[in-house]
Amino acid sequence: MPMKSAALIATTALLPMAALSQEMPDPKVLVITMFDGETQPWLDNLDLSEEIAIPGLPESAPALSCNGNLCVMTTTMGFANAASSVAAVALSDKVDLRDSYVLVAGIAGVDPEEGTLGSAHWARYVVDAGLRHLIDPREIPETWESGSLALGTSEPGGEGGWTAGTELYELNPELTQRALEITKDTELADSEKAAEYRAAYSAEAAQKAPFVSACDTLSADTYWHGAIIAQEMEARVARLTEGNGVYCTSQMEDNATLAALERAAGAGKIDFDRIAILRTASNFDRQAEGQTAAESLGADSGGFGPATENAFRVGNAFAQEIISNWEAWADGVPTSN
Repeated sequence: MPMKSAALIATTALLPMAALSQEMPDPKVLVITMFDGETQPWLDNLDLSEEIAIPGLPESAPALSCNGNLCVMTTTMGFANAASSVAAVALSDKVDLRDSYVLVAGIAGVDPEEGTLGSAHWARYVVDAGLRHLIDPREIPETWESGSLALGTSEPGGEGGWTAGTELYELNPELTQRALEITKDTELADSEKAAEYRAAYSAEAAQKAPFVSACDTLSADTYWHGAIIAQEMEARVARLTEGNGVYCTSQMEDNATLAALERAAGAGKIDFDRIAILRTASNFDRQAEGQTAAESLGADSGGFGPATENAFRVGNAFAQEIISNWEAWADGVPTSN
């Protein structure tokens, strides 16, 4: 399976400086959020009073909110919105992102074996859950364990097939590791409701208070839920990463966002090595023991508030490290001390 690695997606054609206005904003960090609940903590806690309208952004979020060092944008949810909004910004002549670090900061579902409500997870691999064949379980052959199979194959686990080219991305491992080192001791928000809800899960990680880690994220327009589907998703991450990935979080945009950023990198507009993805757990991706998947999907776990807050706390800790030490970060990811 082809993989889009940071090393392979290098900037190929930088634009001449003469073509850029001296007044064009060039933030050190661009933060990408997906909906208002993820955006609001950034607006509440930072002075982002400068607005930069970008043609092609959605009517509900038509501008970047910026200061001299950091901008925040809202894509609105799902693959189509994420790809369209990110492409509009990354290819725009209203902002210079060639040296910017790009941080995707949003909420997600989490595997209770890998995280808990409110926990924060930096992505190493980003896997598309949707680019596959799918047959309804009521119609699959009796010998099949699943109706999910790779594109171009005729049975689950089949080899070969074909790809769309955006099924798998590996982010810059040096940047991911530095992000984890910078933020692992961040004080995280929690709630009494989240603490009570997570107690129903037996997994050690699920029962912990919120923490920061690095693992891998899975993207799908379909908001899937439940233990049976989760097993299929874990297998997909393992297969596409050749056993190197550890499925952790599920969300609805990141492969689409990266596809748009890949195109921008090819146009010399951004540096793909400077992209980091942070997802915080607003809910578990499957039910607890003694609970049905439907009950779990409809439950108020208490994780939404801590997750949106912690996406800001952890993401901002990373962003401010870059901004405060720009001389060290300007030419690329510095080595740890």
